[in-house]
Amino acid sequence: MRILCTNDDGINAPGLKVLEAIAAELAGPEGEVWVVAPAFEQSGVAHCISYTHPTMIAQMGERRFAAEGSPADCVLAGVHDVMQGTPPDLILSGVNRGNNSAENALYSGTLGGAMEGALQGLPAIALSQYYGPANLKLDNAFEAAAQHGAEVIRRILSATPETDATADYRLFYNVNFPPVPAASVKGIRAVRQGWRRDTFFGVQAHTSPSGRRFLWVTGGNQQIPTDAGTDAAANLDGFISVTPMRADLTAHDALEALKAIE
Repeated sequence: MRILCTNDDGINAPGLKVLEAIAAELAGPEGEVWVVAPAFEQSGVAHCISYTHPTMIAQMGERRFAAEGSPADCVLAGVHDVMQGTPPDLILSGVNRGNNSAENALYSGTLGGAMEGALQGLPAIALSQYYGPANLKLDNAFEAAAQHGAEVIRRILSATPETDATADYRLFYNVNFPPVPAASVKGIRAVRQGWRRDTFFGVQAHTSPSGRRFLWVTGGNQQIPTDAGTDAAANLDGFISVTPMRADLTAHDALEALKAIE
């Protein structure tokens, strides 16, 4: 198996090293692991691509490249330049520092990389490590992802329907590991995306020494569970969440009611 890895925390992020180890286990001794990751952190850029300016790319080592762009840019670079003519069998994005459950998924560069992989017609999985009091001070906060990541991916790939390869919008998967030590992980739950009520992104104003006003984006409380049967609720209960997604943004449930305007 040939695997392309990317992330949104940057080429030197510890979560990327965890992902590379997961990918190496999956690829096996006869496989290949390629890395094309952002030269600098790209958290929160979602599915952004550098459409109006070029992206510089530099080789950092064998099968390892850094690109001055978003995770989606890195997937494009990997598929159409670095691995041109021999596309990967699988694209992995992560392991993100912090969760991409619930509404976080909409902002996530980690998810953006996986989404671009699916739009390129390739199997793609995003992986993120939830942080919380039970794992934040571990020697390796990514312990749950590191120990359970490969097996989760194997199960996802085995369960993906063969008909998905012909779909207009291919599936990609959002995997979030719970904020607990690896030994405390209770299992896997296939769940839908949730919504954290009463917690939102916002901004906080600061004035610089020169008198200029700057705004810092602030996040909400990540320890608030979502509804039962959704991702953040499963994570906070100690389970790995797996959520199938597509890039089709149509609100299919609203189409019939909207016929009234025709």
